[in-house]
Amino acid sequence: MQAPAEEIKHPSRVHIERIHNMLDGGTLRQIARLVNGLKPVEIARLIESSPPPSRTLLWELVDKSSTGEVIEELPDELRSHILSDMDAEAVAEITEGLETDDIADILQQLPEQVIQEVLSAMTEQDRQRVEAVLSYDEETAGGLTNTDTITVRPRFTLDVVLRYLRRHNELPPSTDSLIVVNRKDEYLGLLPLSKLLTSDPSTTVREVMVTDINAIPANMVDSEVAILFEQHDWISAPVVDDQGKLLGRITIDDVVDVIREDADHSLMSLAGLDEEEDTFAPVAKTIPRRAIWLGINLLTAILASSVINIFQGTIDKVVALAVLMPIVASMGGVAGSQTLTVVIRGLAVGHISSQNMRWLLNRELYVGLLNGCLWALIMGVVAALWFNDPIIAIIIGVAMIINLATAACAGALLPIALKALKIDPALAGGVTLTTLTDIVGFFAFLGLATYFYA
Repeated sequence: MQAPAEEIKHPSRVHIERIHNMLDGGTLRQIARLVNGLKPVEIARLIESSPPPSRTLLWELVDKSSTGEVIEELPDELRSHILSDMDAEAVAEITEGLETDDIADILQQLPEQVIQEVLSAMTEQDRQRVEAVLSYDEETAGGLTNTDTITVRPRFTLDVVLRYLRRHNELPPSTDSLIVVNRKDEYLGLLPLSKLLTSDPSTTVREVMVTDINAIPANMVDSEVAILFEQHDWISAPVVDDQGKLLGRITIDDVVDVIREDADHSLMSLAGLDEEEDTFAPVAKTIPRRAIWLGINLLTAILASSVINIFQGTIDKVVALAVLMPIVASMGGVAGSQTLTVVIRGLAVGHISSQNMRWLLNRELYVGLLNGCLWALIMGVVAALWFNDPIIAIIIGVAMIINLATAACAGALLPIALKALKIDPALAGGVTLTTLTDIVGFFAFLGLATYFYA
């Protein structure tokens, strides 16, 4: 009989759970053997999913030949913590054999003085490659670039290229094309391996190379790079500097990391947290990060409550207002969050521009008004039957229409405005929107109640 799907576990997950269980009572030799039986990425996940005391022990048990690949897979904060206890020679040793962009990621976690010491411990060729990548921001195409590429000249025949490739022990990972350059190292085009293997060997590279794929500028932001890879289904893509000279290439594994980090950022930002938030971070580190956002939220809550205080006299006269008040604010908050999420996603994937923004705003306004009318009618009937008061039904109905229309407009415009101010919409949009819908909802509801019951 086949086990239920939820009971089936991947072998590596069972392996990791076994290690976690042995940390309380197993011998170090047993644990070390199990740890080093995992792949580097699995060791990194094991360390990341362990409380701080166990992390130090697990790291010390990792085989020295695997430490570079393991530390490359760790999140930035945890990687920085481990690197802070290592000297320059040790860092240089563990980075040996890693791809250039991965070495740059590791070095960017270190103080400037230590970076220079690590670079000095490298070979001349490796140092030049890493320095070329380090000169670019880590969130640009240049920062993602791997300089381990194979280039060819357009005048060579395919037979010559094949003989040249056979001299290599192996090709760089994710190699689907060779990059064609001239003598000045300027990018000319790509030679797909499929064409290399299926074309006449006497044909020159110039005759079969692909010239309609533009290289990625080194200063392009990583999110735009990810969009290009998604649109064109690339496995790798060449990167050039400002002069059009080949810097290296970006591979799909680095783009997947960018997509995952952007997804983490969007999810964690909704709660005001950093995407690198450590699940097992110590209390001393966790409290300040969360306290700041709680403080901001408290200030916005006080602002919304001050609106309620203005109409305290009306609430004292009509107790039903206190019961129905949260409904208006809640409906506006949900409606606004729906629009906000759609717009933030549209901005992230490049769907929204100045040309289509007006149409989107009109669409969201119509949706907000029609939804407002629908639920205002339903809630009006409920309120009239609940409190046996037709006036309060009209008040809550009109207030809901006003608040849902406001929420739709705010949800559409806030991300655009915040982005123009260079503020992350995913981080600040939710709190700003909630404050706005609360204030408008309370003011509309209580203002109408004051007018009608006065």
